[in-house]
Amino acid sequence: MQISPSILSADFANLETELQRISNADWAHVDVMDGHFVPNLTLGLPVVEALQKVSPIPLDCHLMIEDPDRWAPSYAEAGAQSVTFHIEAAKDPVTLARALRAAGARASMAVKPGTDFAPYADLLPELDMVLVMTVEPGFGGQSFMADQMPKVRQVREAVARHGGEVWIQVDGGVSATTIEQCAEAGADVFVAGSAVYGADDAAAAVDELRALAQQHAH
Repeated sequence: MQISPSILSADFANLETELQRISNADWAHVDVMDGHFVPNLTLGLPVVEALQKVSPIPLDCHLMIEDPDRWAPSYAEAGAQSVTFHIEAAKDPVTLARALRAAGARASMAVKPGTDFAPYADLLPELDMVLVMTVEPGFGGQSFMADQMPKVRQVREAVARHGGEVWIQVDGGVSATTIEQCAEAGADVFVAGSAVYGADDAAAAVDELRALAQQHAH
């Protein structure tokens, strides 16, 4: 059970300090948005390169961008240890996933709430993680969509059939009140933004979320 706090909810003027606050987490989740694939615009490669130099934990880059086939490998080359592309935006996901792995990153595919996972189950051998979005991507602080839990179960069952070790990540509205149902459905990597950075003690919030997830592990 891994916790990946989203720095989208952190203080952007003090990102190095904000990363230190979550040094007990497993990953730092970095939301890259281009203002095209999603309406919001956040940060890009130069910021990721700077974060990579100071982060006490590995970076988990979630690319909500158009043309990830062209841009995603640069994030792996910059040192991000996990790079997630959206299947809705990828033209050749197999080639892209292989390029990410060749650059030294874990390759991950994200699906938006309205996207069915089933047509992409055959991509599992090329992937290290599947991200099931539990909000519409684009903005932090949105409320959790419990109706995505059957999709998490569907991915877990597909992973079991496939037999490889593929992590299942959930992102959006994950908190102490929602993480249990995510773990029960089969998720094992949890992105939490406001639930961690909105807490007085971010590290304690990370520990609490991890403990809750472990109690309700699939």
